Amino acid sequence: MKLMTIIALAACLQAPAGAADGVQRGATLEGITEYRLENGLRVLLAPDQSRPTVTTNIVYQVGSRHENYGETGMAHLLEHLLFRPSQKFSGKDGAPTPLELLNSIGARFNGSTWYDRTSYHATFPASAGNLARMLELEADRMRGAALARDDLWNPATGKGEMTVVRNEFEMAESDPLRVTGERVRAVAYDWHNYGKAAIGTRSDIEQVEVERLRAFYQRYYQPDNAVLVVAGQFEEQAALRQVQQAFGALPRPARVLAPTYTVEPVQDGERSVTVRRSGGVQLVSAGYHVAPAAHSDGAALEILLRILSDAPGGRLHQGLVATGLASKLQVVDSATREPGFLQLGAVVGKDAALEPAQDALLRVLEGMRAQPVTEAEVARARQQLLKSFEQAANDTTRLSLALTDAVAAGDWRLFFLQRERIAKVDAAAVQAVAEKYFKPSNRTLGRFIPTEQADRVTVPTDTGLAAALQDYHGRPALRQGEAFEATPAAIEGRLERLALANGMQAALLAKTTKGGAVHAVFKLRLGSQASLQDRAEVGPMAAALLAMGTQSRSRQQLRDALDALQASVSFQGGVDSVTVSVQTVREALPAVLELVAEQLQKPAYPEQEFLQYRRERVARTEQAAGEPQALAGNAVQRLLNPFPPGHPLHVPALPDSAAAQQAVTLQQVRDFHRQHYGAQDASVAVVGDFDAAHLKARLAALFGNWRAAQPYVRMARAYQAAPGARVQVETPDKANSVLLAAYPLAMRDDDAAFPALLMANYMLGGGAMRSRLADRIRQQDGLSYAVNAQLMVPARDSAGLWLATAMSAPHNSAKVEAALLEELGRAAQQGFTQAELDAAKRAWGQARQVARNADAGLAGMLSEYLALGRTMEFDRALEARVAALTVAEVNQAAARLPGAGAGLALVKAGDFRPSMLAQRVQGSADVHP
Repeated sequence: MKLMTIIALAACLQAPAGAADGVQRGATLEGITEYRLENGLRVLLAPDQSRPTVTTNIVYQVGSRHENYGETGMAHLLEHLLFRPSQKFSGKDGAPTPLELLNSIGARFNGSTWYDRTSYHATFPASAGNLARMLELEADRMRGAALARDDLWNPATGKGEMTVVRNEFEMAESDPLRVTGERVRAVAYDWHNYGKAAIGTRSDIEQVEVERLRAFYQRYYQPDNAVLVVAGQFEEQAALRQVQQAFGALPRPARVLAPTYTVEPVQDGERSVTVRRSGGVQLVSAGYHVAPAAHSDGAALEILLRILSDAPGGRLHQGLVATGLASKLQVVDSATREPGFLQLGAVVGKDAALEPAQDALLRVLEGMRAQPVTEAEVARARQQLLKSFEQAANDTTRLSLALTDAVAAGDWRLFFLQRERIAKVDAAAVQAVAEKYFKPSNRTLGRFIPTEQADRVTVPTDTGLAAALQDYHGRPALRQGEAFEATPAAIEGRLERLALANGMQAALLAKTTKGGAVHAVFKLRLGSQASLQDRAEVGPMAAALLAMGTQSRSRQQLRDALDALQASVSFQGGVDSVTVSVQTVREALPAVLELVAEQLQKPAYPEQEFLQYRRERVARTEQAAGEPQALAGNAVQRLLNPFPPGHPLHVPALPDSAAAQQAVTLQQVRDFHRQHYGAQDASVAVVGDFDAAHLKARLAALFGNWRAAQPYVRMARAYQAAPGARVQVETPDKANSVLLAAYPLAMRDDDAAFPALLMANYMLGGGAMRSRLADRIRQQDGLSYAVNAQLMVPARDSAGLWLATAMSAPHNSAKVEAALLEELGRAAQQGFTQAELDAAKRAWGQARQVARNADAGLAGMLSEYLALGRTMEFDRALEARVAALTVAEVNQAAARLPGAGAGLALVKAGDFRPSMLAQRVQGSADVHP
């Protein structure tokens, strides 16, 4: 969702109304109230009793825009280091580290850095204790970060967070489309820091001095430069007291932050850049300087971007994708506090001519004076954007995160103000910004062309925000939902199950939700091995094209109807199943179900849409065929896949997949639907705000008599023993490499040993950034940005799989492999400790609690349980079995893991050529201040 990324200069708080000692009450808008502590910390409280979770989101108004010469990437590096031990959370004398605390309360968490801000958010089960611990952690990270030299980089061991961040940089450098976008931005800016990638440059990442990093931290990580958002199930005044207790003692800093004042000069002609490196597709991209996010032009620009890039009716889609000149579009809208930059591009096949796509791109963007914007285009785009705002407002967690960019751009209330601005935009305003900014002299492209007469754009800097907010009061707060804690017992007690006349099963969980939100998940099960033979690529296309039009509605008409109903519908399909995910509101649910039934039962499968989608799918596969992660994953699947060519579950090589996709015909897609689609083996789960009696009647009328011509016969997934193979895949010119370690297990999720092995894997590599593998390879050795282990055990077939994944620089791949095998051997031979198991049980249990309270995920699980004949008793029993586990039982299960590598399939993908390894080692020499 795009902004929600909008906004601008900070507005003054309302006259204080005493809320507590040392706290001033500020603006209240649509259920959110602002407070300010004496030390300058701003606090936004958004209580929501409908879901038993709390989200904290602290936004520091510092990002890559604030970095000086030689400091690029410093804000992002600091974000990483704040997950390292701090003063209170040191990991010593019984104190947890930040990661241990986050995992112990089952939090879903992350940090992110952008041009204008750095943020840290976490969602966890609602309780006063959990909130107090989270606030204590954030207050300590604000002023108590250790920033130890060894945490950054230890020259004696060659380890530290610097090498982890450098590996993240290398991952980005392996994506040629992302690199091209960064180069376009760099050429477009002469002086402003928006021209630099937020992750920084390699040399600054490697050579940063810890003293400069500490000074940066001391300057910006202060109460008066932060906004804390607390959203979810809590009592407002009690939460405010907890905030005051955690943060109130922090002093207001004596320093005064100087505003950034560099203004980018007006661009005086077309600019160009060409990137040459390995890749599977081409890209042509045009970028333009535009006003700050909070400027009054921002709303019209948002509408304009939708008019240009939306599928299928957008002008760029029609001019490039629909005509076959491009396989897909690329749009980058990094709305910023100061004058910003838009990029619009087209992805073109590797062997196609690039010039026709470039000509068409510029003809659409810079030819809008001759082809003015229509009111119908504006109305459609407006409806789409307003739907996005309403969906975010209905989900308190999502809303708390959407406020991040509003804070960064100037004021959290701009999230709501932008909605009102968008609602009022007309065609004349959109036409004006198109002509104002989309000019050749304001463009950066893939080549340089001199111009005799400069036609320059002066981008406004004054947003006029204070005046716009002066009399703005927002809308009434949304109706609140009931307090419902999604425990297995509570779900089972509320759940209603039924079967339709044709055998389709349904599970209904009705509850009052914020804004009347409701989620539904349909699962259709299709065909048999015989009927699906040689159709592995036909099934996914038949599912994807369901959204492209019906016998009575075009693709655009479907999109417009769903937007008007504040609904989102998505289709995901494989060869033997289709999943339909639905999000809408109570009042619109009956009409949305009518549309879903129409799409499922009466698709048009128009030829033009089929050809467009086939091109895009082939292009995605061809692009993946040069990427380390995709190639490694494909190699592992092929090693462990026992099915022969032609079998529906066979895994071909990526080039063969692309050829098979290209060979699919429209008639095959239509025949597949006619033969295999029906609901007698389908299931649906609905969770949220709905009238149960009316819903049951509608489901019966729409789906109760729909049957497939071909019966469904489930295909068993076979167990294939690991061959103990070592496979190395060369991916030239890629700065990042991937290591996959796979080990099949003859196990189902109802086996007696499953809970113990589940906990063993959780401690080994399943925890969020906190596990044996993460502690060793990421935290201690600093070799990988992403390392984890997954235990994938099915419900019906004894065909489980343990899989470990690690990213690294190619020259570090051997070190990563050695560390992985060492930790595997230690876990299998020595097992785990009681303390590790206790912490894992708590974290795993609370994480499941958070997951069940996400209605979309719960609907998906309930739909799958219908086919399995399961109730929530399975979850209750599993959690009880985990709670009762002893460390001896877990260590006995850990012995089933592949030890130091026996029988383990190891696949590496990267650029391992000796010359490139030597070059990278030399470029990353362990020389550091």
